[in-house]
Amino acid sequence: MQDDISGWNEWNAHFEGIEEISSPSELHGLLTGIVCVTQAPTSDEWSQILNTLNVPPLSPEALRSLTDEAEDVAHALSDDELDYLPMLPDDSHVLADRVQALADWCAGVVLGFGLASGHIRGEEQELIEHLQDVAAVEFEDSDNDEEGEESYQELYEFVRLIPVSLSIGRTKVPVAESSLLRNFHAKSRNQDETVSDPQTIVEMFTPHRPS
Repeated sequence: MQDDISGWNEWNAHFEGIEEISSPSELHGLLTGIVCVTQAPTSDEWSQILNTLNVPPLSPEALRSLTDEAEDVAHALSDDELDYLPMLPDDSHVLADRVQALADWCAGVVLGFGLASGHIRGEEQELIEHLQDVAAVEFEDSDNDEEGEESYQELYEFVRLIPVSLSIGRTKVPVAESSLLRNFHAKSRNQDETVSDPQTIVEMFTPHRPS
């Protein structure tokens, strides 16, 4: 996979400077987790979703890229070809950076799924736990060898299609009918009380990121 072909270079250029998000890969995971549950958000809905996460307004180009990618991911998750791909740096990047990006992506999927969904189907708890485990992976210098490279590829293939499993069999709800924008509307009304359902979901699903 090459960065230009995968879209990583453009994605990274748009989103690498967002302090509120660990990395562009986490944002792609967040996007993926959301569209496992909902229809692809519109640009206005993305602006509202990011507002709830205290992310500053995006440039029109970045917002368009986010909106287009969500539509592409929604299609990939519903495709029988199983060709969904996380947005990650390619193997021209050092292994430590790729491991961290994969961990960030897993954390993003868990967070996005939790923000969008009010429930977990019985078989999905184990899938969420797998993502949490990979999100907590820490790279050590001793991993920087051929065995470490093979382990990374195995982890990548292991988690790559988990979003497909989370998506299959769900009726995708409109974003406006999901839990995604409850915090936005509460924030807009300057309410101080906690919005209990989404907060509980986020706390339940947010994995411990590597230090």
